[in-house]
Parts: sequence; structure tokens; C-alpha cells
Amino acid sequence: MEDEKRSKQSSRKGLSGGDFAGVGIQFAAAIIVFLFAGQWLDNRLGTNGLFTIAGVFIGASAAFYNMYRKISAAQKQDDEERSANRGPDPRDGQR
Repeated sequence: MEDEKRSKQSSRKGLSGGDFAGVGIQFAAAIIVFLFAGQWLDNRLGTNGLFTIAGVFIGASAAFYNMYRKISAAQKQDDEERSANRGPDPRDGQR
């Protein structure tokens, strides 16, 4: 009985920290991967840091975009759960 209450409360939490625990690691990993890819291209093509800088910016942009998508999806889900728990709005029929 008490376990059911806990599971319902944890599912209603909305935006919890556990959902975003790996975002920082993913952010850093994307930048590091693109940094090394840029360095590899610089060494291969003989350029002086052009692709390294571009790689860092591309990695950071991709990481920001991924974070934005994840937060937007979680916020949308949280809004839907809140509106479902509230029930119908009594003001909707009065317009």
C-alpha cells in the first residue's frame, strides 16, 4: 500500500534531478569527441587548429541542442501530467 503511494508520488514529481543526471557527462563527452575529431582532421590536412576550434563549437552546439530537446520534452510531459491530474477546467464551459 505504501509502496503504491511512493511510486505514484515519484511518477508525479515531474522534472526530477535523476532524469538529467547524465546531461553534464553527455555535454562534456560531445565536446571532447568533436575536439579530438577536429585535431585528427588538423593533423591529417595540415591545418593549424581550424578544425579543432570548429570541432569544439560543433560539439558544444550539439550538446546544447540535445539538452534543450531533453528539457523541453520533460517540461511538456510534466505539463501534460499536471493538467491530467487537475481534471477538466470548469471555466472551459463558460466561454
